[in-house]
Amino acid sequence: MDSLLDKIDRSRVPAHVAIIMDGNGRWAKERSMERSEGHVEGVNTVRRITEAASAAGVSYLTLYAFSTENWNRPKQEVDALMHLIVLAIERETPDLIKNNVRLDMIGDFDRMPPEALARLRQCMADTANCTGLTLVLALSYSSRWEITEAVRRIAAEAAAGKINPADITDATVSAYMSTASMPDPDLLIRTGGDKRVSNFLLWQIAYSEIYITPTYWPDFSKDDFYRAILEYQSRERRFGLTSEQLTK
Repeated sequence: MDSLLDKIDRSRVPAHVAIIMDGNGRWAKERSMERSEGHVEGVNTVRRITEAASAAGVSYLTLYAFSTENWNRPKQEVDALMHLIVLAIERETPDLIKNNVRLDMIGDFDRMPPEALARLRQCMADTANCTGLTLVLALSYSSRWEITEAVRRIAAEAAAGKINPADITDATVSAYMSTASMPDPDLLIRTGGDKRVSNFLLWQIAYSEIYITPTYWPDFSKDDFYRAILEYQSRERRFGLTSEQLTK
């Protein structure tokens, strides 16, 4: 019997998959564990899904690892989560290099602890020559922050006479986003069952297909990821057009 990976049409693999990794805390609570244990298990899922995305031929995988709103959580949990993220990425860097995976990050790095940021940037430098999947961590990220920053930069350029306001298009705005070097997500996956996008890539997901699963992130398997891609491939992406226009 063919595996789910074998059923994927390699000519229509989403170039960019973004994931809201939700459910770590609930996963732990249902097992009478500390929330931190859910985050630890979630790190194992990151490795698993990175491998799955690479095997499927995805070019970019963006993971919502830590939002700007997460800074408002209890300090103990925030400190533990930030420490865990740094340790996990450092631990995985040799395998990222081995598997030709490049690490990138987007977010408001001014709010991050300097040591943690320096260590993560070292991991980025270590994988800079990799040419396969690009794994993007959204850390200290929120879409409203990103859009606000883009507006400020565009306004400054216009005030300096470098941009004519009349010439600003959606392509102009996209060029000032932190994701300017990558395509917009074709597929947005949310684990944990909640039906919201939580201030994640709001500009970029304008035409993304959305896939929501009740499965908590620690339980999200490679086959779950492949099912999401197969569901994506079963949909007709019209981008505002009609089905008839697409067939012409």
